[in-house]
Amino acid sequence: MKINFNRQSISDAVAPLMCAVSGKSTLTAVEGILIEAKEDGTCVMTTFDLEKGMRTSVEAEVEEAGSAIINAQKFVQTLRVMEGETVTLTVNDTMQACISSGRSNHKMSAMAASEYPAVPRLVTEDGFVVSQAMLKSMLSKVMYAMASNDQRPVLNGCYFRVTEGEILAVSCDSYKLAKCSARAEIENKNEDGSALRFSFIIPTKTVNELFKLLRDDERESVRIYMSRKNIVFHIGSLVFFSRLIEGQYIDFDRIILSSHRIFATVDRERMISALERAALVTEEKVAGSVRSHVKLDFDCGVLKISAVSTLGSTYDEVEVDQEGDNLLIAFNNRFLIDSLRASDAERVRISMTSALTSINIEPEEKSEDSSELFMLLPVRMKE
Repeated sequence: MKINFNRQSISDAVAPLMCAVSGKSTLTAVEGILIEAKEDGTCVMTTFDLEKGMRTSVEAEVEEAGSAIINAQKFVQTLRVMEGETVTLTVNDTMQACISSGRSNHKMSAMAASEYPAVPRLVTEDGFVVSQAMLKSMLSKVMYAMASNDQRPVLNGCYFRVTEGEILAVSCDSYKLAKCSARAEIENKNEDGSALRFSFIIPTKTVNELFKLLRDDERESVRIYMSRKNIVFHIGSLVFFSRLIEGQYIDFDRIILSSHRIFATVDRERMISALERAALVTEEKVAGSVRSHVKLDFDCGVLKISAVSTLGSTYDEVEVDQEGDNLLIAFNNRFLIDSLRASDAERVRISMTSALTSINIEPEEKSEDSSELFMLLPVRMKE
């Protein structure tokens, strides 16, 4: 195999592939990039860490077609230090790879392409097409509440339900829950003509990488293909694929309280600003000390925000429109800030019942095309 690349083009193409390279694995092949040079002048590159993977194509001058596995980290590092505009990759019959540019060359061992693990089908009979901007906006509202190491596997990801004209996304980590739904133009790609009815859970790491790949342009779309165990995203020239989490998601509608009796409407940015000031105390790292919580005292239309730690204290006041009794309640400050930041509403409505029951945070003004709700559990205050 012998390929000539434009150095900048190959560097740009390889960068997103690194998210699916395994750092440490008993299978050496997944630490590399599968490079397949085709006679039509295209070069297909794939990375796959057995959970998620990435594939892209880049134009190249293929002098000799072939395929091989090159260690991803060494390949990227070598491209970075090369100085010429053109880089040549050669792999001989003894699986010795040589990367050269100008008068410089670097040699390393390669592996046979046959040792690469089987990649899931990248196009299936079932799927749909949605706007990248819409999907990215939904992820931004729910991804903060995903768990990463929960004993219940279904919580270590984001749950989606796709039906004709509507997408629902939910995430929960036992302390906080985020729920977002939106009406959207969804192009049905089911080959058998059946209606859209998908429910699936995407792993947390996959969601985080997907968010980085999506763009805010309303005109750009993402094609999504489904199978029983895998999901595939076609984003421009990139193909991003991942396994799905198997299992039944929690009954989130049952755990969201809807019978609250205390309500407070507040300017979201002003409240976040006050909580960020409190974070100087609540998130101070002191040896042998546990991070303190923030107290919210809803008192006759005034929200009094206070926190105390071993090195200091803080106090702030924010005006609120309050309905119902006064209430003193405490939270993990960072969880509360994240819940408020997930919304993009100017004013939010906080629904509460007692100091020991969860609260709901929702936009003050409801939308016909979308809805969002953020639930957060309080912490028990010491007497």
